[in-house]
Amino acid sequence: MTAQLIDGKAQAEIIQEEVRNRVAALKKAGWFPHLVSVEIGTSPPTALYIKNQRRVCAEVDVEYETRQYPAEISQGEVLATLQALNVDPRVTGVILQRPIPRHLDLETLQNAIHFSKDVEGMNAVNIGKIVYGNFALGPCTSLAAVTLLKSTGLKLAGLEVVVVGHSEIVGKPVALVLMEQLATVTICHHATHSLTDHTRQADAVIVAVGKPGLIRGDMVKPGAAIIDIGINQIEVDTPDGKQPRIVGDVDFASVSEVAGWLTPVPGGVGPVTVAILLRNTVLATERQRQRYEETMRP
Repeated sequence: MTAQLIDGKAQAEIIQEEVRNRVAALKKAGWFPHLVSVEIGTSPPTALYIKNQRRVCAEVDVEYETRQYPAEISQGEVLATLQALNVDPRVTGVILQRPIPRHLDLETLQNAIHFSKDVEGMNAVNIGKIVYGNFALGPCTSLAAVTLLKSTGLKLAGLEVVVVGHSEIVGKPVALVLMEQLATVTICHHATHSLTDHTRQADAVIVAVGKPGLIRGDMVKPGAAIIDIGINQIEVDTPDGKQPRIVGDVDFASVSEVAGWLTPVPGGVGPVTVAILLRNTVLATERQRQRYEETMRP
């Protein structure tokens, strides 16, 4: 193995320490960060994400509340739930867990969360601010990926980066964040004619498509940094029969022999994403406090 593993847990702890200090200051002033998770239906990756959110919230003293709804819930019922959270002064952050059932409109629901409480940074207002270089309340996963890329010591300005996947959740936002920091970005997707032609030229590859083993060692430029955002559950053969395993979009064994840096799954992007989610929650609370104090001034 030649690739250096990028320790997401270590990077996350740096952010969490900052969050702890800011939470302590808020609570001393009588303000309490309160994050509400809205889950519709169930899925193994979501369950893992919620488990990690709850654990880290406890570690940094942020209140975490889970609201779970059946997969059959209607669009109107979800909208009503989100609107109620928007006007609840006790709630300072809201996250809508994905995936959601197909009969629901994700874009409408995501934008129904008020941008001031959209701590995952997926409201159109918060994503749009990235174009102007404002990353406050920016998309957590995208900021996590860039944080880990920076941790390698590579200079982003002028860096050739290929983003594999063009989703509104990760691919497009991470490309915007990288471009604002002067990286040269290519976005690849299912219509790209030869993915390998692009990835082999890249100084860094960020992949988020939900396809296990998509990126192989022969597709990677020697010494490149590989940021694997994918979270997939597969079954592997063990002495005890088939067992579930969480893997990314990268074929870890072959890529680790070629890349210079590589994020593990789990333990890479995930912990940093959760840490940034909590940092956003604290920022949303601080802004709520600021608005309140401004209205109380004579």
